[in-house]
Amino acid sequence: MSKIAVLRLGHRIIRDQRITTHIALVARAYGAHEVIITGDRDEGLIKSVERVVERWGGDFTARFEGSWKAVIRNWKNAGGTVIHLTMYGINLPDIIGEIREKWKAGKDLLVIVGGEKVPGEVFYLADYNVAVSNQPHSEVAALATFLDWLQEGKELTREYPNARLKIIPQSRGKKVLVLKGSADETGNK
Repeated sequence: MSKIAVLRLGHRIIRDQRITTHIALVARAYGAHEVIITGDRDEGLIKSVERVVERWGGDFTARFEGSWKAVIRNWKNAGGTVIHLTMYGINLPDIIGEIREKWKAGKDLLVIVGGEKVPGEVFYLADYNVAVSNQPHSEVAALATFLDWLQEGKELTREYPNARLKIIPQSRGKKVLVLKGSADETGNK
């Protein structure tokens, strides 16, 4: 499959720190390769994502860019497809098959999620404006839903290379396997 990146528009340190962190966590857990953040530069956010990757594995990265327009332009110039998640777009069930075909055929996807008011230009620069719902909702929920539909649930059983921790699913309690001699204080409960 091709690469999936998530572009978070307009991060504001005071207002959006938790939600942007959740966008990064969902992007990683649901199969994206990176999150690109525009807006206020927040090194603490990047370090937080790096700690998650260090403990839980994978090759996910997080970075800041100064211009969302440049990110979109560069993505498109490299042959990638741009998807903007918005409640005003074409409903997800009506367009996901077409997007999935492009992705499986080798097109890298840039998935845009808003923060502050999304500039109108984003709607015109995107190849697809996709609505997960035509009602107000969370950008975190929209991202998770879109990535799940795109990958048809396969991302939920993905293995993460270089993980120090791995959860062992069970019906009750918590079981975490500590891998590679991690010094973490985790175990069975």
